[in-house]
Amino acid sequence: MNESCEPSPADPRRTPVDWRRFVALVQTHRRFLVTTHIRPDGDAVGSTLAMAAILQEAGKEVRVMGAFELPPSLRFLDPEGKIERLAGDPAIDRLDRVEVLLILDTCAWAQLGPMAEVVRTTRARKAVLDHHLSSDDLGAEVFKDTAAEATGRLVFDAAEQLGVAITARIAQPLFAALATDTGWFRFASTSADTYRLASRLVQCGALPHRLYRDLYENDSLGRLRLIGRAVGRAETELAGRLIYTWLGRDDFAAAAALPSDSEDIINMTLSVSGTEVAVILVEQPQGGFKISFRSRCDLDCSRLAEQFGGGGHRAAAGAYLAGTLADVRPRVLDAVRAAMQ
Repeated sequence: MNESCEPSPADPRRTPVDWRRFVALVQTHRRFLVTTHIRPDGDAVGSTLAMAAILQEAGKEVRVMGAFELPPSLRFLDPEGKIERLAGDPAIDRLDRVEVLLILDTCAWAQLGPMAEVVRTTRARKAVLDHHLSSDDLGAEVFKDTAAEATGRLVFDAAEQLGVAITARIAQPLFAALATDTGWFRFASTSADTYRLASRLVQCGALPHRLYRDLYENDSLGRLRLIGRAVGRAETELAGRLIYTWLGRDDFAAAAALPSDSEDIINMTLSVSGTEVAVILVEQPQGGFKISFRSRCDLDCSRLAEQFGGGGHRAAAGAYLAGTLADVRPRVLDAVRAAMQ
């Protein structure tokens, strides 16, 4: 390891991971496929790219593949186009050469999209690195720490355990993973150790000012208009403790916005004084609604999401529901109201 990247004292809240098993898995195999969930966020993309780079530094053959098109707002993290798209990839028939399929930032079948079929049918060994509470049985070895603030944290730990030096090529996407999943270090999941890790990543070559610019100061006019539509129809209940809003497919068309442009809008609604829980319903291109929950009180968002087949963290979770807005909205809001009583 570089001297600047030596381990810091462990956060006592964290769950021990059996890194000896993980190291043995990596050391005894050569060909890896790394994947993550659909509708990827900064943690998913940053962790995946960093893990691929770490495995390559360890002398492994690595492919990165997902059942999604990388959102425009995150494409800067993958300038070389290393993340292959599952759909229509002519090289998919070579996946039978993969020895280990490594799944990052999810333990849910529903979040894998079409990649779920690859996970079900592969003859490769499967492993998961994740920090979410919710968990399906993917038939994989699971390396999970639900107290970790980001999957990027686990990827950094993996590099340390493998003895791989953190280069700038690894540090930059890892900083993006850490910063985005902590709301740029403003969420309650942020600890003293989060800042220590951020410092080490900067020492190893991460450039926070460039990441912040590319992540948060590069919006399209379409996204700005979409934010206006969502914020403009926001409503509050329960003496202002609950705030909710929604976006339909017609909103995206009217704003000339992309599906990924709805990312993070829910966090903006929590800026209203007195709000404790936020909900946003976003109609998907194929129909149905993605439901996102946020909490800055004792309400457990992961339990709410589980009622609808989803999952996530205590303070942030999501689910998908088929149906129209008239069907979905009352079901979701009734569940939230009951949880907040």
